[in-house]
Amino acid sequence: MQRKAYVTGTAALLAALLAGCTSGSSGGDDISDKNADTGTSTVAAQPGKYRTLPEPCGAVGQDTLATLLPGIAQIPEGEQRDKAYAGQAALTYDTDRKVGCRWKVESADATDRLSVDFERVVSYDNAVSDDNEAQTIYTQRESAADIPESVPASPVESESPSGPASGTPSASSSASTSPSGPGSPSASASGSTTPADLQPRALTDLGDEAYIDDRTSGSGSTAEQRTVTVVFRTSNVVVTIEYEEQPMATGTVPDSEELQDRAQKLAAQLAEALNS
Repeated sequence: MQRKAYVTGTAALLAALLAGCTSGSSGGDDISDKNADTGTSTVAAQPGKYRTLPEPCGAVGQDTLATLLPGIAQIPEGEQRDKAYAGQAALTYDTDRKVGCRWKVESADATDRLSVDFERVVSYDNAVSDDNEAQTIYTQRESAADIPESVPASPVESESPSGPASGTPSASSSASTSPSGPGSPSASASGSTTPADLQPRALTDLGDEAYIDDRTSGSGSTAEQRTVTVVFRTSNVVVTIEYEEQPMATGTVPDSEELQDRAQKLAAQLAEALNS
């Protein structure tokens, strides 16, 4: 009798211990699962507004092309003029990510070139939104173009007593008004100085952020080519416009204000089309 009671008590004790171990193990698994779920619950960054891009060669209307490329009017109506309006699509391997179009028209007065490029930016980092990635790309391009944050005001002529009298022209003013002689800058070269409001600068009324660049190339022995570049970002799309003009006449410099005005009007039309 005593031996049987001992065996029965031992079995009951082992059963109780096993039940306790099983219960503790289950509780530990629940806590571990909850911690794992909490550690992996992250919110992905928002995708960009744009999922597709416009057809680039059809993005610029014929009226706008006629203004930007005046030589089109000199091309006889028919297949040649239609081809000039149509432009040439840029080579691309993914039309959902990057597209572009090029136009080139020669006339008796000048050769004009226009290019328009659209880039849709997609971030592959879940912590970075498409918009932020596009902003980074835009900022890199703006820095590479060396666009100043703001255009400094024109310097004011010193009024100190040591300076020239008000009635006496200064050396700089005399040089600018005197006729050009041998070895001196030509009239077109002296007149090519860009006013402050036409210098490379940020634009505040175009897209989310934008800038305009204006540069010339060439020398006095050849016609100077002017290139106006407008870059703007709207959401996750970066648009680049390059507008070039090279006159046929030697020593001629294309008008900065006129080319900038045309390029900015085109940029405004493209921004409006993207947002419509």
